[in-house]
Order: sequence, then structure tokens, then C-alpha cells
Amino acid sequence: MHTVKLTTADFKEKVFDYEKEQEWKYKGTVPAIIDFYADWCGPCKMVAPVLEELAKEYEERLVIYKVDTEVEMELSAVFGIQSIPTFLFIPQTGLPMMQPGAFPKKVFKEVIEEKLLNPVDTTNEA
Repeated sequence: MHTVKLTTADFKEKVFDYEKEQEWKYKGTVPAIIDFYADWCGPCKMVAPVLEELAKEYEERLVIYKVDTEVEMELSAVFGIQSIPTFLFIPQTGLPMMQPGAFPKKVFKEVIEEKLLNPVDTTNEA
């Protein structure tokens, strides 16, 4: 599996339909990362191979989407994307986390392992 291009329509179908829902409710079956990027962006090009590696490494446990901010302007506006790359980290439950900037693979792996695949469940604490 590789990274997956995501259109605004795909986002509403696979991730979250912000036109119909008020409260965030993730539609996916595994956690996701959305990479808001542009073809002309140097840091975006630097991080792209890392995302491909991670998509293969975490196959079936995580999906990595790519949103071209030049094409999907509505989606970029909905999330207030002002700098690229910006990443939306989406856990299976709970709210997504947005983080701008290009990161080394080690940082992505930390976020994936700690926040997406093994989040601490605080709902059942005594």
C-alpha cells in the first residue's frame, strides 16, 4: 500500500463529512495521517519518500492520505491550512491533531506509535 491521494469528495466520504456533521466523527477503520502539500513545495518533496516508507511499514494499521492544496482549495480552507506541509494526525477515536512542518521519520514514528496506534485511554481511569 502507498499513500493515497484524497479529494474533497473522498475526504467527506472516507474521513469526515463536515457539511453534514457538527461534531468530529472519523469514518475510517484505521488511524490516518493527512499530508496537506503542494508540488512546488521543497519540504513537501523531502518528506514524501518518508511518508511512502511509513505507508508500507504500517500497512493495514494506518492510512496516509495526501491532499494537494493547489487542487483541493475548499478542503485546505476548511482546515485553515496556511503553511505546507501541514499534517493532520487522526486517531481512531478522539480529536485529530494538526501540526505544520516537515519532520524526520523518527518523529512521525513517535506520533504514530504514541498517538495513533497506542493512544492512552483516559476514559476508563478510576
